[in-house]
Amino acid sequence: MRTETQYNVDAITKSLRLLGQRMDWETAAHRLEEFDAMIEAPDLWNDPAKAQKLMRERQGLIEQISTYKLIESGLRDNVELIELGESENDEEIITEAEEALKALVELSGAKELEALLNGEADGNDTFLEINAGAGGTESCDWASMLARMYVRWAEKKGYKVELQAESAGDETGIKSAGYKISGLNAYGWLKSESGVHRLVRISPYGSADKRQTSFASVWVYPVVDDNIEIDIPDRDIRIDTYRSSGAGGQHVNTTDSAVRITHLPTNIVVTSSMKSQHQNREACMNALRSRLYQVELDRRNASINAQHDAKGDAGWGNQIRSYVLQPYQMVKDLRTGHETSDTGGVLDGDLDKFMAATLAMDVAGKSRAEANAED
Repeated sequence: MRTETQYNVDAITKSLRLLGQRMDWETAAHRLEEFDAMIEAPDLWNDPAKAQKLMRERQGLIEQISTYKLIESGLRDNVELIELGESENDEEIITEAEEALKALVELSGAKELEALLNGEADGNDTFLEINAGAGGTESCDWASMLARMYVRWAEKKGYKVELQAESAGDETGIKSAGYKISGLNAYGWLKSESGVHRLVRISPYGSADKRQTSFASVWVYPVVDDNIEIDIPDRDIRIDTYRSSGAGGQHVNTTDSAVRITHLPTNIVVTSSMKSQHQNREACMNALRSRLYQVELDRRNASINAQHDAKGDAGWGNQIRSYVLQPYQMVKDLRTGHETSDTGGVLDGDLDKFMAATLAMDVAGKSRAEANAED
């Protein structure tokens, strides 16, 4: 077997070993049987939130088992094909099997990273907030481009996306927008996107074809479930109602249905501008519980805390990623160094490699920290 091929076989084998450890492969089938029994319970949907969580965990386990078997059988079958090609001196069979192994290396590597999403809230749904920074109209347009980018990314993942609040820009784009994104590991993937994002391009709103630099900030925090208790006394919050409008002044509310809740001890503000004031109060309280939970996560997790401290204002010196459209095409993450010239693909939602690079860096950092602690 060729050196490169043996390297790929070893890499896939390593990924399988890690995947097996993370999902506890020896007990996976038994746990799936337990899930199957639980979803047959006649009173399952008496508690819809609990039922949905159960169904999501079951589906996650099914996908883990399916992926493990797919990679395992792909490795076995292609190694056998290479051995057959070598015994019969058939270069075509060998080449096809080696190409299949290369694709399997990418798949297993991606799933290996996904398996590392085992933080306390990584598997949860998530809230995503986008705010235009310094730059007026240009920054509002940039904020709307980021919103589209994340919605496209979420849709490609098969996640459910709900727009919870939006404030239109004075001329174009948005001043801010808030989304709830639901799906397995939604928070785990998106948490690395918190920070300031910088755009460099020839402004379509300016003159003399001058390059314009714009900023927008992104904040991601997990949706907390009923297993996490967050006590919010009434005395700690102020509730305001107001009128709001969608992008471009459309769908103007004729009543003060939009809701803004301010958490007085922390000065955290959450808003929701759906049609029903009752829905908005509930959405705001859920968002506030999640924000307060994120504060607690930050307090306990030094690396995340440092990331949020570094976020700062949406301006120079605080950006985590640069998107350059002129005079050349480049998107570069300033934390990991990962970059691509496919700016169109990134703005259309191709973000997995950026997220994976940050996750790998965080995992490596935690591993070093644990090793130092043991020393």
